[in-house]
Amino acid sequence: MGSCFGCAGQPKTEVKDSFRPPSGDDGETLIIHCFLFHVSTFCNSYFHLLINATVVDFVGDKSRSSSSLKSKKGASVNEKQEMSSSGSGCIAAQTFTFQELATATKNFRADCLLGEGGFGRVYKGRLEISNQIVAIKQLNRNGMQGNREFLVEVLMLGLLHHPNLVNLIGYCAEGDQRLLVYEYMPLGSLEDHLHDLSPDKKWLDWNTRMKIAAGAAKGLEYLHDKANPPVIYRDFKCPNILLDEGYHPKLSDFGFAKLGPVGDDTHVSTRVMGTYGYCAPEYAMTGQLTLKSDIYSFGVVLLELITGRKAIDNSRTAAEHNLVAWVRTSECSCFQRPFLFPSLTIAFPINTFSSISQV
Repeated sequence: MGSCFGCAGQPKTEVKDSFRPPSGDDGETLIIHCFLFHVSTFCNSYFHLLINATVVDFVGDKSRSSSSLKSKKGASVNEKQEMSSSGSGCIAAQTFTFQELATATKNFRADCLLGEGGFGRVYKGRLEISNQIVAIKQLNRNGMQGNREFLVEVLMLGLLHHPNLVNLIGYCAEGDQRLLVYEYMPLGSLEDHLHDLSPDKKWLDWNTRMKIAAGAAKGLEYLHDKANPPVIYRDFKCPNILLDEGYHPKLSDFGFAKLGPVGDDTHVSTRVMGTYGYCAPEYAMTGQLTLKSDIYSFGVVLLELITGRKAIDNSRTAAEHNLVAWVRTSECSCFQRPFLFPSLTIAFPINTFSSISQV
């Protein structure tokens, strides 16, 4: 990420992308269907057919490009199809009625609310049929952005499976309701344990921080090197790293994910979207998306882990607002001890830190 430091102060451009199938003759038809889906109310069965039709195009495009990627190691998305409900390219996710999910969350009661983001609210619930504890994200019904994220997330998490990716259990698309059902992560997000801690909450120790970083890196490695074609996450940040028991990290929120370049292509041209402070400057300036865009974001999170600071912190002086820009200056003491955890007392192996600081 060293080559990106010089542009770290560039302003954010956040224009969220419309969903586009990777390629194929039916791409324009599918885009039209998506548009109609945004402005009309369809029954759940029709939406399920739309998702499966998109998956057929998605899988078909991958098979056409696979000849140039046969040398890549690891399982492709095609090889994961045995996990799907029919084994023929459908998504490995259940469909739920709105009433089932309303019952699971006690009618979306306030005491079941886990958090709220740009696309809606997340509730803790218990599925009546299986007694399983789950997290249920109810997307905001206003606007097209949530619908596009919903469609992409069902596609991505329905086809991609890894211990460091959150598991999508199912979804609901009943009337104008859009809900996603995930496995429940009892420890919340990395952000919950890293910033703005209450006085009675302990700071993460060094080994736990490195365990989280290593697990998140494995999730990215799967998306970049083992998924076929590769997937660019585009939203790697602390709030999207969820923690299971034992601080086992899992990447979540795949609504911004994009299929990466294949064959001789070096990048994917797309509208810029992401979070200021985490978005790679080269991508923000050119719209050319590569796997390195995720690597830059990973580097920012790594800096947060080893410094205890936020990627963007407007409560600090102007010179310290942007973590990456500040680290590049001499004011950060060049990764010496005074720079590390300035308000914390965390023991760490100096040899390990020296290696990490070279990344």
